[in-house]
Amino acid sequence: MFLTPTIPILDRAAARPRLAIALGDPAGIGAEVVLKALADLAVTQDCEIAVVGSRRLLQNAYQTLQKSLMLQGRSRVDLADPESLTILDVPLAESVEQQIALGTGNAASGAAGFRFLETAIAHTLAGDFQGIVTAPIAKSAWKAAGHHYPGQTELLAERAGVERFGMLFVARSPHTGWMLRTLLATTHIPLRQVPDALSSQLMTAKLELLLLCLRQDFGITEPRIAIAGLNPHSGEQGQLGHEEQDWLIPWIQEMGDRHPHIHLEGPIPPDTLWTRPGRAWFSSAQSSDQDAYLALYHDQGLIPVKLMAFDRAVNTTIGLPFVRTSPDHGTAFDIAGQGIADATSMKAALQLAAELVQQRLMLH
Repeated sequence: MFLTPTIPILDRAAARPRLAIALGDPAGIGAEVVLKALADLAVTQDCEIAVVGSRRLLQNAYQTLQKSLMLQGRSRVDLADPESLTILDVPLAESVEQQIALGTGNAASGAAGFRFLETAIAHTLAGDFQGIVTAPIAKSAWKAAGHHYPGQTELLAERAGVERFGMLFVARSPHTGWMLRTLLATTHIPLRQVPDALSSQLMTAKLELLLLCLRQDFGITEPRIAIAGLNPHSGEQGQLGHEEQDWLIPWIQEMGDRHPHIHLEGPIPPDTLWTRPGRAWFSSAQSSDQDAYLALYHDQGLIPVKLMAFDRAVNTTIGLPFVRTSPDHGTAFDIAGQGIADATSMKAALQLAAELVQQRLMLH
C-alpha cells in the first residue's frame, strides 16, 4: 500500500534543535499552516526543521494554495516553497494518493497521516530529531483506516514505550508575555466517567509528570501549582459533592508534605480558578504567581484556555523521551485549500518545541 520512505541524511552534530513536523491528515489544513509557519523567519531561524510527509502532496497543496490566494487577491500571504524545505519524503502508493482530496477526510487520508507520524516517531527515537511537532489529524479518518487510537498522543506514548503521559496546554499572552500552563488530569472520556476515573493515584502520577516537566522544560524548580476542585464551590464541605472531602483535600496535603519545595493551592472552586490567570493574560497591571494549573477534566481546563488563547495555545505531550507539541486546532476540512487557515498556533507550536528542546539541552 505504501512505498518505502526516502530518508535524507541529517546532521546529528547540529547545535540547534532538530525538529520534525508530521504533516497530519493531508486532506486538512496541515500543509497550509505548515507552509505559512515555515515562511516566517522568526520561526525557523533558531532550529533545524524537516517536514515528514508526502513531498508530492505537499507540492500539490502549495500549488492549490497559490491559486486560491491569487483568486482572492491575497498574493502577499507568505508560503514556504516546498523546494526550499528539508522533507523526509514518505511517498504514497498511487492507489492511495488518488483517493486523497483537500477537504475530504477518509480512510486514505487517515492512513497517510498515520504513516507520516509513524515515520516521524521512528526517526526521532533513532536520534535524527529531538522533537516532533504534529499537524492535526482526524480521529475518524484514522479509525476508517483501521487505526483505533484516541489520538496522536496515545500513539506517541505507545511507540515511545511510556505508560505515564499527560496533555499540557501552553500559551504565551500577546498582551503581557505571561505564560499559561494547564495540565489535564483526565482527557477524552465522557463527563459522567470523570469522578470514577479520578483518584489519588492518578493525580499523583499527573503531578509528578508536571513537576518533571516544569523542571526540565521550563527551568522552574519551586513551582506554585493551582489545583481545581471537581464540584461547584469545591464541594462546599460535602454539601455539593464529597470527592474533595473524601480524597482530594487529603491528597493535596499529602503531596505538600512529600514535596516541601513546591506550593500547592487548592482545591480551588472551578468557577474562580481562572480569574487570576485571566487577569494576568489580559492586563500587565495584574499578575499571577501561579506557574501551572491542574484541571480535573477536559472542558474544565480547555474552555478557559481557548477563551484566552484559542489562536495560539499549544498542546504539549509530557512524559515522552522527546519533545512533542501540536497546534490546538483540528483539520478544518471545511476550509482546506482556501488559503484562509490561521497559522498562529502552528508557529507557536514550533517555537515552543524549539525552546523546550533547548532547555533540555542546557540540562545535559
